[in-house]
Amino acid sequence: MFNEVYDVIVVGAGHAGSEAAAAAANMGSKTLLVTMNLQNIAQMSCNPAMGGIAKGQIVREIDALGGYSGIVSDTSAIQFKMLNKSKGPAMWSPRVQSDRMRFAEDWRMLLEGTPNLDFYQDMVSGLLVENDEVVGVKTGLGISIKAKSVVLTNGTFLNGLIHIGDKNFGGGRAGERAVTGITEQLVGLGFESGRMKTGTPPRVDGRSLDYSKMSEQPGDENPEKFSYLDITKPLEKQRSCHMTYTSLEVHDLLREGFDRSPMFNGRIKSLGPRYCPSIEDKINRFADKDRHQLFIEPEGWNTCEVYVNGFSTSLPEDVQFKALRSVVGFENVKFFRPGYAIEYDYFPPTQLKHTLETKLVRGLYFAGQINGTTGYEEAASQGLMAGINASLKVQEKEAFTLKRDEAYIGVLIDDLITKGTEEPYRMFTSRAEYRTLLRQDNADLRLTPKGFELGLASEKRLKRMEEKHEAAKKFVNFFETTSVKPEEINPILERKNSAPVKQSGKIFKVFARPNIEMDDVRGVESIERYIQDNNLDREVIEQTEIQVKYAGYIAKEKSNADKLSRLEYVKIPANFDYSQIKSMSFEAREKLRKIQPATVSQASRISGVSPNDISVLLVYMGR
Repeated sequence: MFNEVYDVIVVGAGHAGSEAAAAAANMGSKTLLVTMNLQNIAQMSCNPAMGGIAKGQIVREIDALGGYSGIVSDTSAIQFKMLNKSKGPAMWSPRVQSDRMRFAEDWRMLLEGTPNLDFYQDMVSGLLVENDEVVGVKTGLGISIKAKSVVLTNGTFLNGLIHIGDKNFGGGRAGERAVTGITEQLVGLGFESGRMKTGTPPRVDGRSLDYSKMSEQPGDENPEKFSYLDITKPLEKQRSCHMTYTSLEVHDLLREGFDRSPMFNGRIKSLGPRYCPSIEDKINRFADKDRHQLFIEPEGWNTCEVYVNGFSTSLPEDVQFKALRSVVGFENVKFFRPGYAIEYDYFPPTQLKHTLETKLVRGLYFAGQINGTTGYEEAASQGLMAGINASLKVQEKEAFTLKRDEAYIGVLIDDLITKGTEEPYRMFTSRAEYRTLLRQDNADLRLTPKGFELGLASEKRLKRMEEKHEAAKKFVNFFETTSVKPEEINPILERKNSAPVKQSGKIFKVFARPNIEMDDVRGVESIERYIQDNNLDREVIEQTEIQVKYAGYIAKEKSNADKLSRLEYVKIPANFDYSQIKSMSFEAREKLRKIQPATVSQASRISGVSPNDISVLLVYMGR
């Protein structure tokens, strides 16, 4: 293998690296996955869960394109919940609790069963670069392995430094050493780097907890699943999570250790994730609150190890232990391991193209936390896109990108390379201006045809999507063309306190009322008969309901997206000289020169570039 020239080498086997390696190999590229420890492929370094608000949409998108995260999430799930079900469908977000050990095992088995994919265990200490183009990697053992492209997915390992109270030591994850050499080489090549921080809570022995004092958090009564494929099945049994709270006593005990906290004594200078703060940060920032929620999450079907969600901390271990013992239900808690914070290097993502290829070194791609993101799902989606584009580049094919109105993945990457980030970036539904279009239920309709064209989504997957689309389309047409009599629909309307109708009319009009749901109109004999005669499944029924009830919102958002997307087709020449446009603001010229947007639409989203600056640019380009 050392004499081979690989099409793609993927460095790191976390969520980003695993998706990158699978994508490149499945697209026919000879791929090598290099990682420091093959036993830790797709390790869940933090919480044992996949999905959540906006993150669940990303997992669905990965699955629709032909990635593996959705499949593994289903096969290793111990609980399923559809979050935000009380809100509109744009907000519905699937989430699973995962069996941590099974998750990693299932990922490894999928990767080992992937053709064109080799594995090697070693630390990558540097890159082989010639004439501003990557040509391979160098390992800790001094071995050089040649490649036509390289994807870096180093996670928290680049010069990683772990903090527990007043102790600190090098490491990329508890029990694993940090990676050195890569940051220094990239900086020498002209890259800008920075430092970020993240943290994790203690893991405890579930046998030492009193769950009777906590509130049970069961999964959905009728659980769904992530993958659109029928090779995975919804859960038939589930494990519950539990919830308890901190208290003023707990907060006081934690404060006793603040002078030994690396966050407060100045030893940690980098920024952590704003929306996933440590317990000490929550106490400090929200001093008026007398308690905070703690979610007690089992780490698998059979293990007694438990994850204390909401108690991320880098306080000294004795302070962590003393404070947790004052939490209701934790009076006799035993630690498996304390929580810790970790600082690591990242590279501001404005140094990347939309393909995630670096602007300075051809054939070199960054994905995951190296780009300043946080979260398994964000990392996995970047890995998928980097793996796809590394493979396409080697095959001399056109690059693959997703626009903001096509996928949350498109929003994520556009935000990163256009706006950059100075703190760990996490996806939220509020970041997407077209979230009514980017729902979790229609990710297959949006992206599976694209995945099929790439060679990632199978013909079976495409056919299943087309059948679902056609069945929903016909059912919507049924609502639009079928009438219902007053005597049949009025009893239903009365039960829902909705105004009765005086004459026969199309069911579509009645069903479009905000308080009328599918379960209500199924009381109409013709509707229930149509469902039974056509053997419609839950996905088709749900898709039809959304298309009927939100038709106006969807059409309006689609129209807005179409108007704005016109600027996506106005390309800006490479290395465009903005300094010559004197009527543009100085700030805009500087930002545009640094980021080098590919289109006028991307330029318009850069912070500091005004609508007037865009007008000047369009005039200068002859538009």
